[in-house]
Amino acid sequence: MTDPTTTSACAHADPSSTHDDVVIRVRGLVNRFGDQLVHDHLDLDVRRGEILGVVGGSGAGKSVLMRSILGLRTPNAGEIEVLGIDARSTAPADRLAIERHTGVLFQDGALFSSLTVGENVEVPLKEHHPELCDALRYELALLKVKLSGLPADAMDKLPSQLSGGMRKRAGLARALALDPPLLFLDEPTAGLDPIGAAAFDELILALREALGLTVFIITHDLDTLYAICDRVAVLADKKVIINAPLAEVEQCQQPWIQAYFHGPRARAAQVAATDERRMIKD
Repeated sequence: MTDPTTTSACAHADPSSTHDDVVIRVRGLVNRFGDQLVHDHLDLDVRRGEILGVVGGSGAGKSVLMRSILGLRTPNAGEIEVLGIDARSTAPADRLAIERHTGVLFQDGALFSSLTVGENVEVPLKEHHPELCDALRYELALLKVKLSGLPADAMDKLPSQLSGGMRKRAGLARALALDPPLLFLDEPTAGLDPIGAAAFDELILALREALGLTVFIITHDLDTLYAICDRVAVLADKKVIINAPLAEVEQCQQPWIQAYFHGPRARAAQVAATDERRMIKD
């Protein structure tokens, strides 16, 4: 059966997911800003335990899609389920459940500039678990800071005292504060040097394996796509035109995909990913 998130232009054989496998289900999504139509009956499935890369040209609506899934934007039409919960629901219990089960790292980290790293990570804990004592809340925040690859002394630093890569990790620590099964990352390696970006990719892969996360990652970083993503969803023509492993995405004849995945940067990323897999195997 053809994957419901694949159009005829990029059709491929892909067994459909069972309902239990799908943790995010989007059907018929429509988003408009005035006369501008961003999504036109978009469909998407995200499977449990996978790292899904979401790509598309500028203005394709990648961040709008993420915000719609998280309930931060009310779409004009369509259905969205997150862990079986209606993401369009305004019921307090539903909103609370989605907030507690999703962690988000926005592109710029979105840290509170007047709070230390530790205080930033404690914000979700204070909001959702006010019964925790200060000492326990601090220890939980410290655990997430270390889990994100930061040293313990980063807890007492302000965001302005951190490098760009460290701010990303601090934002990741806050996203993990509530132990969510779903992690959303918006351009996590943007602005990082190649070494820092590769280290961040390795961290996400390790966290997925250790914590059993499902990861929804918006990225333009070809190295990230080839290094850690199980499938890639391509947004174009106001829809997800294909959602498949990279080997299948590369075969799609849609012009944007051909330009994006067959240019010199893509070839370099393919070689790097192949070399890394060979080193791991050896």
